[in-house]
Amino acid sequence: MRISILTVFPEMVRGPLQESILKRAQEKGLLEIAVVNIRDFATDRHRSTDDYPYGGGPGMVMKPEPIYAALEAACAGEPAPAERVAGREIILTSAAGEPFSQAVAHELAQKTHLLFICGHYEGVDERIREQVVTRELSIGDYVLTGGELAALVMVDAIARLVPGVLGGEESTAEESFAAGLLEYPQYTRPYEFRGQKVPDVLLSGHHEQIRRWRRRQSLARTLQRRPDLLARAALTDEDRQILAELQRSGEPDEGGGHVGEHH
Repeated sequence: MRISILTVFPEMVRGPLQESILKRAQEKGLLEIAVVNIRDFATDRHRSTDDYPYGGGPGMVMKPEPIYAALEAACAGEPAPAERVAGREIILTSAAGEPFSQAVAHELAQKTHLLFICGHYEGVDERIREQVVTRELSIGDYVLTGGELAALVMVDAIARLVPGVLGGEESTAEESFAAGLLEYPQYTRPYEFRGQKVPDVLLSGHHEQIRRWRRRQSLARTLQRRPDLLARAALTDEDRQILAELQRSGEPDEGGGHVGEHH
């Protein structure tokens, strides 16, 4: 997979891309990540990438020409940025975009080339959004100083779903949100820490009992912390039975919260 990050502050993104899983994935040839400095495509002596908005108002707006030229460079060997291409997604980070989610990450992980335009100031010229952007995405209902951090969050979430990046598909299959629920509690050594012991069922070696315990904990944690997820999760008859029992009993999850407590 190719990933291009277009930004006016390239040093904000280069560091994280050279650490941990993202670094190893690039070394293995599973990911090809390029950071494109939009300022390199400005045509005036000040390398300006923004200007005052028509109609007045506060702040500055990112100019369309440098962004389009940067996209052309990032799409070298491909059709022009304004053309819709299967397998390619041109993404604008925007507080006004659709919410980024695990489902969106899975969808984008199937693409061959993702290009992220990191917005700044009062946003980008509307003609860029209309002519080349294929998707606007937001990582939450808040405003950042720029789109670099949002792009990094999305790149990390997407990259780990690319086959081979984590070394095994089991690594992502049972994570929070993978099946619409929060993940169950995890334990490792030592057996006892500050008076708290690992649940006995995890030491039993009984795989079915462990599966049922983990599923119950996942449902309990979701019901307590994110009940909104249950409305769209793929629940089995067993899940519904467990939820009914949890709601009747107010049983706590292993994290200490009680089902029915919402803050």
